[in-house]
Amino acid sequence: MLRFVTTNPGKVREARAYLPREVEQLDYDYAEIQSDDLAEIAARGAREATGAADGPVFVEDSGLFVDALSGFPGPYSSYVYDTLGIDRVAGLARAEDDRSARFRSVIAYCDGDAVETFDGIVEGRIVEPRGEGGFGYDPIFEHDGRTFAELPTEEKNAVSHRGRALAVFADWLAGESEGDGGAR
Repeated sequence: MLRFVTTNPGKVREARAYLPREVEQLDYDYAEIQSDDLAEIAARGAREATGAADGPVFVEDSGLFVDALSGFPGPYSSYVYDTLGIDRVAGLARAEDDRSARFRSVIAYCDGDAVETFDGIVEGRIVEPRGEGGFGYDPIFEHDGRTFAELPTEEKNAVSHRGRALAVFADWLAGESEGDGGAR
C-alpha cells in the first residue's frame, strides 16, 4: 500500500494508473517550506507526513518554469496562479522573445528512514490560453502543438511531467520489490 499525500483526487487517479501497488489518498496538510528547490520542498513534506501517517508516504510537487522569466513562477506556481492568474503569467511571457517553458514534477517517497526523489519534465512553450480541459496553467502550456488543456486527460497524463515522474517512481518500486535495493 502506498499513501499519496494530496488533496487532489485527479492526482490519485493518475498515480493509480502508473504505480504497481495500491494507492490510497492521505489528506494531510503538511507545512510546505519556501524554497527554490522542488526536491527540497517535496522531501520535507514527505518526511513530515511519514511521521503523521505512521508509515511510508509519497508527495508530489510541481511547477511551471518559464525560461525568459528566469524560471518564474517555478516552485511558487500555485501561489502565483492564485494571486496573478494564468492571463498575467502569459502576459509576462508575451513580452519576451523566448517563450520556452517546462513543467517539472518531483515525487518524494519517504519510508521513515530515507527519502528518494523522482523527477519528470516536459518541455513546451507559453501561448495564449486555449482549450477547455485540464487545470492550472494547462491552457497556456503548449507541448507538440497543443496546449495541455486541449488534450484528453489520458493523452495529457501520458506526456505530462507528473506522469514521467510517476513512471520513474514505478520503475524504482519494481526494483525495490525485486530486492535489488532500488539504488539510484
